[in-house]
Parts: sequence; structure tokens; C-alpha cells
Amino acid sequence: MSLANLAIAKTDDLPINHQGNVHSGKVRSVYWLSAEDSARIIEERGYQVSPGTELAVMVISDRISAYEIIWQGEDGLQGVPGKGASLNATALHWFKEFEKAGLAGNHILESPHPLVWIVQKAKPVMVEGIARQYITGSMWRGYDRGERNICGIDLPDGLQNGQRLDELLITPSTKGILTGIPGVPEKDDVNVTREQIVDNFEAFAFHTPEDVALYEKLLSEGIKIISDQAAKAGQLLVDTKFEFGYIPNASGDGHSMIYIDEVGTLDSSRYRDAAAYADGKIVENSKEMFRKFLCDSVPEADVLLNKERMDERVELGKNFKVPVDALMATSDLYKNTAEKLTGEAVPEISNARQEILDALSPYGIIS
Repeated sequence: MSLANLAIAKTDDLPINHQGNVHSGKVRSVYWLSAEDSARIIEERGYQVSPGTELAVMVISDRISAYEIIWQGEDGLQGVPGKGASLNATALHWFKEFEKAGLAGNHILESPHPLVWIVQKAKPVMVEGIARQYITGSMWRGYDRGERNICGIDLPDGLQNGQRLDELLITPSTKGILTGIPGVPEKDDVNVTREQIVDNFEAFAFHTPEDVALYEKLLSEGIKIISDQAAKAGQLLVDTKFEFGYIPNASGDGHSMIYIDEVGTLDSSRYRDAAAYADGKIVENSKEMFRKFLCDSVPEADVLLNKERMDERVELGKNFKVPVDALMATSDLYKNTAEKLTGEAVPEISNARQEILDALSPYGIIS
């Protein structure tokens, strides 16, 4: 098998019947189904959703993004083999654990293939729920520059890079560009305070001010589940990002807040090896390893770390090709860590495009 066939990178051109444009993000491509196909599939599959719910097919790729760039590999390898299946397996595992614990549901109705989700449409909350148990990454870089307040939370002097924090810190940021909110720059992914969210809850797409406390509860309790179970697998959950949305209740009465996007994956979370940390060493077991590789490999790491140099970063992303051995090492990391977290082997995929089409054939949406 050629290197180009080891990973599936392009997923927005599959012959799936859909309406509107296919949205292709950093990792997933989303095909929104017609009202007729949605209604038919809901009835055929027996999904317990509100009448008129819109469905989509999400196809998970092996693309690797970091620092807002989707990176290309050498010798035709355009992704990380097994990454998509690892993300899917990990997210599904945690979503099931959350439901088992009675927290909240999620947008996934079915996963007919390791790279495919059938999802229901949710109205997203315009906040990315970021929670931190250790100081690292962008939080550390700001702290090292002298910043002692993040998202309205005061930090003490004397913290060290990688140190465990005394308590869980919830440091939300905007999801998308929001306008007209006092004190919030009209940019994507900017830190906000809890007070700003509560005072402007409707602008952040919360239904009520009380729902801000609900999102914090679902975030903190979900993190505890992941953290406790990861520790049993020898992994420390350093920090993570959750996203939330609303769906109409199946009864037609009211709405419920649910988890959306993904949770606890190696893309959305940082994990570290617990045994190494106990010995005073930091061994990254998430995408942070790939980020560190990039910083060590490109001519100037500041291009990646400095948001003011985005134009240079885009050019770097076009010209820098990731060596095959680095992508294969990242592949091993994703699969091995996913298997430790879930307790199950990540499915092997040999012909992703054909397998996806075969899996979706019973749904009557392949043209």
C-alpha cells in the first residue's frame, strides 16, 4: 500500500446526498441531509429525537492540525494513519461514560463506521469550555510574561510550568466572532470572564443565566470522570476543551443542553504520562507532542506561537512538509493512548473511502 493510502485526508467529496455546501473543518466534513432523508432515517432507525430534527453525516478524517494550520506530509502522506478512528473511539467512550453517570446526552445518534457519525442538529453555545488542572501551554506563556489574571481569575506568584493547580480552573473563550458584547474583542477565540458570560448570556446563546452554571457543572463533572479513569490508565488529564449546544426534547416540550463536537480526545485534551510526571519528567501523550515537534523543527517557533504573525504561519504551512517518521510516530501515539483510555483496540481501516460508502449504503443516501 502506498503512503498516500495510509491516511484519509480529503473527506468532503464523497457521493453522499446532501443539501447546501459540505462544511469541511480541521478534522471533520459535515453533510447536512435533506428534510425528507432526515425524517425517513429517523423513522427507519428509531432515533428518539424531536419531530423535524435535522440530521447530518459527519466524516472524520486523519488530517492533523496545529496552530490553526492543517499540515501536509512528505511523500504523499497527507495525514496521520489511524488518527480519525482514534478520535472517534475516544470521544464515543467518554460520551457513553457521561450518559452512564447521568450528566447529559450528546449529538451523536449512531456511528456506523469508525470514521462516521450520524448526528442531530444542535444550536451551539458560543463558548468553548476550557478547563485546566495544570498550568501549561498558552496559559503558561502568558503567566511567564507576567500575566496574573486569566478570564477574571487571579493567579498567585511562584507557579512553575507544568505544575498542578490547586483547583480546576474554567477559562472560557469565544466560539466564533461575537459582536456587541462590552469588553469582548470582536475576534474568534478570545478569553472571557464568567461575569461577561452571565451578564450577556443571550449573546453567548445561553437560554438562561442559570444555564451558565449548568454548563460549568457538566464541564467540571465530565472532566472528573475523564481524569479519574485516565489516572487508572496511567495518564494525567492536563487540560481539555468541551463544547455544548441545545436540542429540542423528543417530547417537543422545551430544550436540553448536550455535549457536542468531541470530548476527551487527543486533539481536544492534553494527556501526560503519570509515571514520568512522578519522576519529574513531562512526557506528552496527546497532540501536544506534535506541537512540540513543529516548534523544534520549523525555522522560527515564534511564527507558530505569535498570533500577530499569522500570515507568515500560513505560508509556513504551505511550504513545510512533515517527515513521514514524525507522522507515523504521531499515529502510534494516538492509537496507543486511545487504547489505554478506552481499554479497546482502535479499529484498523484499510480502504477508508469504500468502507465509509459501504457503511452508509443502508441509509439510502449514497448517490
